[in-house]
Amino acid sequence: MSELELRPEIVALPKVLLHDHLDGGVRPQTVLELAEETGYDGLPASDAAGLARWFRESSDSGSLVRYLETFAQTVAVLQTESALFRVASECAQDLAADGVVYAEVRYAPEQHLEAGLTLEQVVEAVNAGFRDGEARSGHRIRVRALLTAMRHAAKSSEIAELVVRYRDQEVGGFDIAGAEAGYPPTRHLDAFEYLRRENAHFTIHAGEAFGLPSIWEAIQWCGAERLGHGVRIVDDISASDELGLLAGFVRDRRIPLEMCPSSNIQTGAATDIASHPITRLKDLRFRVTLNTDNRLMSDTSMSKEMQLLVDEAGWTKDDLRWVTVNAMKSAFLPFDERLALIEDTIKPAYA
Repeated sequence: MSELELRPEIVALPKVLLHDHLDGGVRPQTVLELAEETGYDGLPASDAAGLARWFRESSDSGSLVRYLETFAQTVAVLQTESALFRVASECAQDLAADGVVYAEVRYAPEQHLEAGLTLEQVVEAVNAGFRDGEARSGHRIRVRALLTAMRHAAKSSEIAELVVRYRDQEVGGFDIAGAEAGYPPTRHLDAFEYLRRENAHFTIHAGEAFGLPSIWEAIQWCGAERLGHGVRIVDDISASDELGLLAGFVRDRRIPLEMCPSSNIQTGAATDIASHPITRLKDLRFRVTLNTDNRLMSDTSMSKEMQLLVDEAGWTKDDLRWVTVNAMKSAFLPFDERLALIEDTIKPAYA
């Protein structure tokens, strides 16, 4: 996708991003420099262009499991406070330059403890980096963190407690991520029940590599407010657009779908942009949002995702406005703050 020439008017549009992974959006040059600083010698390329190409090509496997393996390279160099601060700052700056006015960026604190950091040190370093990036960006942007627990591990309750402890420091909510098959969200019920008791927000990766049972568990057992991806909800919609009970529930309850078209193609959850379920779900008026997932692995940005939908799926500016407002409505942010961004920033720019 790197050859895509972005239209300036799309770059200039205000964007809202709800599903973006910090360790999946590191600049290739930064990965190289951090590897040199920390003595990590496992990188598969020695120049930024070659490294960017390796990440993209390795992610184009059609398998979520293989796609996730590429993160070993970025996580390996993100084991110090200074590294986490830097990538968080650069993340905020890169998103702002792409027109993003509000972002929720997720990461798994438990994956950054190999050099002796505590969970608290990880969270505080990333928070400080986001604040630095907001200040340096030169554009209006607000970045909040979502703390992720890994589905295969046993730290979800600890991570949930961190969400509550740091919620007044721009930590917006909780997530679980990792391979879906064999690791159902119900393994982490204690964490979800704790978060509900504490009035804390959470989303769940569901319906990407695994089908309707994953979505059903995430919503009906765990109480997910949003679905990370949720693309497989189309399996509950007939060829004549009749909705099954689960699809109808998701649409009726306005449960937001954090959809990531380019990433879905890489992991085999969709075949191409033109036929990606996001357009059908938009037309059926599900609460669709548009996201990047992993900007490094997919060689993408919010502007690229928007332009691909315009060029290959026939989307209009009104469609882009609609998903942007959907995303802002669905943000883990107080109602008055969401409304202000919609009325004062998003709607005027799309008018």
